[in-house]
Amino acid sequence: MTSRPSDTDFAMPSLRLDGRVALVTGGSRGIGLGIALALAHAGADVALVSRTASDLDRASQMVQAIGRRVLAVPADMTSEDAPVRVVEHARDHFGRLDIVVHAAGINVRQPAVEFSREQFAQVMRVNVESGFFLAQAAAPVMRAQGHGRFIAVTSVATKVALPNVSVYSMSKSALGAMVRALAIEWAKDGVTVNAIAPGRFWTSMTDAVFSNPELHESAVSVIPQARPGIPADLAGAAVLLASDASSYITGQTLFVDGGWTASAGVRA
Repeated sequence: MTSRPSDTDFAMPSLRLDGRVALVTGGSRGIGLGIALALAHAGADVALVSRTASDLDRASQMVQAIGRRVLAVPADMTSEDAPVRVVEHARDHFGRLDIVVHAAGINVRQPAVEFSREQFAQVMRVNVESGFFLAQAAAPVMRAQGHGRFIAVTSVATKVALPNVSVYSMSKSALGAMVRALAIEWAKDGVTVNAIAPGRFWTSMTDAVFSNPELHESAVSVIPQARPGIPADLAGAAVLLASDASSYITGQTLFVDGGWTASAGVRA
């Protein structure tokens, strides 16, 4: 018979990431960069993946300023060989790979009836397909180590219906389903799979909204904290889900939205 563990017989798990290596796609700006910097502040060395060399250089300097090692990996994650190539490059460079974050993503804002097949396919390729094959490439490395953390960035749009982002919402909802499925498949291998769902965040992609006083006021009117998020607001969620403190959390989506989805009568 298995005996119950003592209530006091345990080691407090750490939120530190010292000695760990993280790979972050879309890691050169916005939400991806915010997550990468949070992991670096917690002690992780970081491989940054982006299509834009100038953004990678700037982001790499920011990680180095924290005192962590950094690897810049230029790549288009929609190319067929990119997921395996970036995973192997990060593992070979650092000697291990513990945390993989799929933060690369795009959005096309327009009415559903105006979407072309090409636009639909591109959003799905970047947001869903590249995320799935990144997880697939990382899984053998993490499973062999007996430890790993895969984190996908989804969106509040998986829970709140918003106008003119139907395909984006579908793609992020698909990522949420992927997270749950992979969590079940890899649970016994020490690999957790979770998602972070940001609400309305002020980044370069949304600057046109939040720098306009009228649009800003409308956008934050549904947020109980009455402000947009900034990338630093994701630090707690990212470090938690990347750390040993989250070893019993898998298949979950953590909403970071200033209380938006918790409020009664949620509206766009």
